[in-house]
Amino acid sequence: MIPIRAAVPTTEEARALLVGLSRAIDGDWDAIAAELAGEEPDAALLDLVSEPFASVDDVAERLARTESYLRERGDRRAVFLTVYSRMTAAVRSAIDDGAFVDSEWAASYLVAFAERYRRALVAFERRSFDSLPRPWLIAFAAAARGETLVAQDALLGINAHITYDLTYTLGDAGIDPDRDAKREDHDRINAILARLVQTAQDALVEAYDAVGVAGIDALFDPLDDRLALLGLKGVREFAWRNAVLRADLPEWAGGPYVDWRTETVATGAAAVVLAPGFDAGEIARLRDAETEGDAAGGFREAFGRLT
Repeated sequence: MIPIRAAVPTTEEARALLVGLSRAIDGDWDAIAAELAGEEPDAALLDLVSEPFASVDDVAERLARTESYLRERGDRRAVFLTVYSRMTAAVRSAIDDGAFVDSEWAASYLVAFAERYRRALVAFERRSFDSLPRPWLIAFAAAARGETLVAQDALLGINAHITYDLTYTLGDAGIDPDRDAKREDHDRINAILARLVQTAQDALVEAYDAVGVAGIDALFDPLDDRLALLGLKGVREFAWRNAVLRADLPEWAGGPYVDWRTETVATGAAAVVLAPGFDAGEIARLRDAETEGDAAGGFREAFGRLT
């Protein structure tokens, strides 16, 4: 049966699509990609991530090493990995504790999710921009240019990985057979994501407080509503509905439709992150604080303490 209800956007999805279509990304990202294309790939980084992930343990170990490598070089791509490596550790612990209906599927889900990130990172590092999803191009290029705040670096990565990658991760792991059981496990993983996004918000508040920006919680609260046009809860439901469409509709219909709406919402969300509702004075104050202190390092330390 064709899933008509899943194909028709909810009110929230329709609103997100309209905003995504109307918001122009601040910057000519194709020109930026061309500028970055002349840079030599980092061979040591590619050594860490060029091979596909083989297991949950492999994901956890190599994500942690990649975060350390990038952080030691002052590469702002490490900011997202601060969150993501902890998310992986949390899901791995839940698998070990028997928290899922189907632990084998949950493990394949975790590896498939990490594979989406790994392939995007490799494509960016090799300057293969034609094969790189636009939300990841925006996130990685912004980090490479160093013109964003730590909070924006974190959110751009979270947005690309959850708003965009999650739809395709469900397809990679498969939502059938036993779709109801897999939906239950999907929701359990989502609960872990939600807790870690809240922890990231708390860590950002602590990091900016540490470098002298008081009242930062008013700017980041609630961070999950700034994550994407649909909010974190809506994005998780959006990904599942997209996976149902890709599984149940003919490929010629479901694939292009899901691709269009997923990229539109994720790219629009990146525009929201890059043009947050802060006034110019607040932005200047945040940039000054980051220049004078180590907000990225403070974020990592705070996030580690809070998890």
